[in-house]
Amino acid sequence: MAVCYYDGKYAPMEECSLPLTDLAIQRGVGAFESIRIYDGTPFAMTMHLDRLAGSVAGAGIEAAGIIGKLPGVIRGWLAQEENRGFDGLAKPYITGGDVNNRGVFPNPRFFVIFEDSHGPTPEEREKGVVLVPNHIARPFPLIKSTNYLFGFIPLGKAEDAKFESLYITPEGEVTESMSSNFFICKEGKIVTAPVGKVLKGVTRDIILTLAVENGFKVEERCPRESELAEADEAFITGSVKEVLPVVRIGAVKIGNGRPGPVAQALRHLFMKNKGRWMDK
Repeated sequence: MAVCYYDGKYAPMEECSLPLTDLAIQRGVGAFESIRIYDGTPFAMTMHLDRLAGSVAGAGIEAAGIIGKLPGVIRGWLAQEENRGFDGLAKPYITGGDVNNRGVFPNPRFFVIFEDSHGPTPEEREKGVVLVPNHIARPFPLIKSTNYLFGFIPLGKAEDAKFESLYITPEGEVTESMSSNFFICKEGKIVTAPVGKVLKGVTRDIILTLAVENGFKVEERCPRESELAEADEAFITGSVKEVLPVVRIGAVKIGNGRPGPVAQALRHLFMKNKGRWMDK
């Protein structure tokens, strides 16, 4: 059962609600994070909350006081006896509240959802996943907004297997998928879009750190759409997905159509080293 912290208390989700006047509902004004909890301990929580602070500042939401409360809210719930050993997600949301002062939102609300992670299935990890091309540029990529509508639209239109949509700009630059960072492997290099073109992914940064430490060559640039058919393999990263192989993008098969060794090696390194980023 999912639990929500809202208005000073922890309660079942069905007992928590926002007013219809909140701008998160009326205009999609809000930002959030998904913080992985492994066996009762937050993973990279400080990195996630720093990113959330940047998202709300970029969105014009005045929430410095809220950011400071979130570690206590998350640790407070994990400290309860029945939550010891919890494995799942803590998802803090900060909304625009009711006041729009010409793009500045001075009275935000916040809540935190604690829920199971609902990660990729064993079959998806073993066989890889399919992404759906989305030929638009993601707006304001440095803000982790609650508004995912433009990522969902192409998924609803796709008729075959699909996992997430993949943003490809009108100029042919491949940036990121709907809720993950995207990588290809080509000519002995791991290629991924630079921060600024994409959200500064927490798992992305960790994977790049581990890749460099272990002798992989990394190139931070946007792959071209034309390169997808030339890639040896591809994968996405995220708090829930960790490292997940991609075997097809639309009609384009990646490599031999099966998960490749780089994604497998990086996931192994991630699982082996994740203790370095636990917020104990």
